[in-house]
Amino acid sequence: MSEAPALQIFALPGLPMFKVGDSLATSLGDAMAVSCPPVDGDVLVIAQKIVSKVEGRMVDLATVTPSEPAIALGAEIDKDPRLVEIILGESDRVVRSRPNLMIMQHKLGFVMANAGVDQSNVAPEDGVERALLLPVDPDGSAEMLRATLSARFGVKLGVIINDSFGRAWRRGTCGVAIGAAGIPSLVDLRGSPDLFGRILHVTVVGHADEIAAAASLVMGQAREGLPAVLVRGVVCDAPENSARELARPADEDLFR
Repeated sequence: MSEAPALQIFALPGLPMFKVGDSLATSLGDAMAVSCPPVDGDVLVIAQKIVSKVEGRMVDLATVTPSEPAIALGAEIDKDPRLVEIILGESDRVVRSRPNLMIMQHKLGFVMANAGVDQSNVAPEDGVERALLLPVDPDGSAEMLRATLSARFGVKLGVIINDSFGRAWRRGTCGVAIGAAGIPSLVDLRGSPDLFGRILHVTVVGHADEIAAAASLVMGQAREGLPAVLVRGVVCDAPENSARELARPADEDLFR
C-alpha cells in the first residue's frame, strides 16, 4: 500500500523589509538555502506585496490629481478621491460600490475589492502616504523568479504570487493566486472518472488557489512578517498554465 500524501509548509525566516529595486530572487534563494533547500516539485508561495514593492508599484497620494468622476464617486462612497482615482486607473469597470468599498474588475481580469490597491503593511517611514498596486504582470513576475531559483538550485520549482481576496457569498478573506509559474493553476477533471467510475462533467479545480490558501495559514494576513513559504508534497499530474486562467471569462459569468 502506498503512503498517504503529506503536505509540508515551511516559512522562510530572516527576509528583509523589501523596497524598490531589491533582488527578490537573491533574498528568497538565500533564505531557502539556509532554512529549507528546495527539492523537485516544491512550490514557493510569496506575498503580492513584496513583489509589488520591489517592482516599484507604489504611488505617492500627494502626486495624484483626482478626475471629476473620481471626485464624484469618492463623495458618494466617502473615500479619498485620490485613492478612487488610482483604483479606477487600475480597473476595467466598477462592479459594485458602497461606503468605503469598491468592487472592481481589475485590468488583469480579477474581480476584487479596490482593484487590489492597498495601504496595509505599506510603512510610511518618511511620512509619505502611499498606496500599493498589484504587479503589472504577476504571471511574468512568477516566471522570472521560477527560472532564476530553479537554475540556482537545480530543481523543478513552482512559484505562486499570493494575495488576499474576499468572496462574494462568504465572509472573510482567503489567499488566492494572482500569478503562477511552473504549476497547473487550473486543473480540468472533466471526462475523468470519480471514485466509483462516474464520469465527471463539471469539475475544474483551482489548484493554484488551493495551494495559496494553504500557504496563507502560515504566512498570515496581518503582522506576521512571513511573506514567503515553501510548500512541499503537492502532487498534480496536469499541464502547466498561468494564474490568468483562473479569472472567469465573461461568457461564463452568470451574474454579469
